[in-house]
Amino acid sequence: MKFYLPYLFFLFCFPFQELQAQQYDILIKNGTVYDGLGFEPVKVNIGIKGDKIKALGALKNATAPKVIDATGLAIAPGFIDLHAHINNLPKMPTAESALRQGVTLLLGGPDGGGPLDFKIYLDSINQLQLGVNVAYQVGHNVIRKKVMGLDDRAPTADELEKMRGYVKEAMEHGAFGLSTGLAYLPGTFSDTEEIISLAKVAASYGGFYTSHIRDESLNLIKAVKEAIIIGKKANITVVLTHHKALGAAMWGASKETLRMVDSANNQGLDIRLDQYPYTASSTSLAALVPSWAKAGGSEAFKERIAQSDLRDSIRMGIIYNIVNVRVGQEIERLQFRSFQWKKNLEGKTMADWARMENLKPTPENAADLIIQAELNGGAKMIYHVMHSDDVDRIMRHPLTMIASDGKLSQIGKNHPHPRSYGTFPRVLGYYVRERAVLDLEVAIKKMTSMPADLLGMKSRGRIAENSYADLVLFNPETIKDNSTFEDPHHYPSGIPYVIVNGIISIENGELTGNRSGKLLLSPTKK
Repeated sequence: MKFYLPYLFFLFCFPFQELQAQQYDILIKNGTVYDGLGFEPVKVNIGIKGDKIKALGALKNATAPKVIDATGLAIAPGFIDLHAHINNLPKMPTAESALRQGVTLLLGGPDGGGPLDFKIYLDSINQLQLGVNVAYQVGHNVIRKKVMGLDDRAPTADELEKMRGYVKEAMEHGAFGLSTGLAYLPGTFSDTEEIISLAKVAASYGGFYTSHIRDESLNLIKAVKEAIIIGKKANITVVLTHHKALGAAMWGASKETLRMVDSANNQGLDIRLDQYPYTASSTSLAALVPSWAKAGGSEAFKERIAQSDLRDSIRMGIIYNIVNVRVGQEIERLQFRSFQWKKNLEGKTMADWARMENLKPTPENAADLIIQAELNGGAKMIYHVMHSDDVDRIMRHPLTMIASDGKLSQIGKNHPHPRSYGTFPRVLGYYVRERAVLDLEVAIKKMTSMPADLLGMKSRGRIAENSYADLVLFNPETIKDNSTFEDPHHYPSGIPYVIVNGIISIENGELTGNRSGKLLLSPTKK
């Protein structure tokens, strides 16, 4: 086992800590420590006092009221989820579906969503007893909708200034950056210059720009190029979030998108990526409906559907998106995740619905069913549309971080994507142990110090003296995601301990009832 300079420096330059009894709140002994920086692991004990790691070493004379024997366990910094849908955090403040994965920090506000009245919202979050640390971005879509509704046009000068004002206000109150969902309403109606203008505001406060790019399928290359242009013109760090090549027509395109990322960085830009470890995405059923048909909202959509010529055009657009953008002829790849109008279809596929209606499972019949669904409130879907080679290739890229794109989930409620329960243990169990796509220390780095560095948090995401004691203890031989597409409501196994800010939140695989998370604000100001 190799010992690296930081540990040698600590062990040999501070021997007095070994010669006198040291009192800690928690002492973790006999574990294998992965520092989060990508170095090989070391055998050291950890002394925690308050919310910080206070010592690393043999700690032979140390005592603590709580001693954890970590024999056979890996000890890593708590995992940081850079893409988390946590709008339901006030109802689920423990964030159990994240905490049980070893996640100790969630970044909310992705895909252009999140809070609008930023200070008021964060004040309300600050009143909660949180199970994990949380931080937020400000979302373009919620801002644009507030200022312009669902209008399909460019903003006036006054409207653009109002949107810039919302970004400025959020950044001044602790937002870490700007997010966009350019495939969603109303972000899809914005042009590149609008995003550049808003990103410049975030950049002036040291923030970064996270983008669900405009198209992850047929126009993937063009959409990645747009994100790079935004990064260059706004002088801002860019994260291509949940990066993927979506649809059979684009399988293999990650070779080109990763080359573009490398080229941009070689020219002095700062382009990064995050990814969830699955070959299926999840978004709304409305993603199959042409954007122009949704302009103006649900009532405008109903009016268009009532006109036979427009309905025909919308239907043809849906068929095109099913066949060319998503799943080809295989509509069984369209799986219902949440469907309030027809709860009995949750977990089932579009092909199942067609058969229930005595229809052949074809894209044409699916288009008619999708129109019905959208007229009755829509649905959330799982799209089985990615190739494992692209997932592996993106995961191996040195600038890719791991993020769930998951929603806080409760056992038995709806039919979530398994990423909500299993993202981080899936990487460690399936992609590291079973398939050796990544080395363990590299995988941990992608979940810890890399996202912490993006957030400007040098005292989180790593195991070092005076770092915050956000830790996860797991068994590298047994850690496993147990959530599946067919049966998602299962917590992972092989994670006996999770510590948040020096407090044990998971012990022997069970909740302790302690909620020691904090609202974290951006350290950067203009």
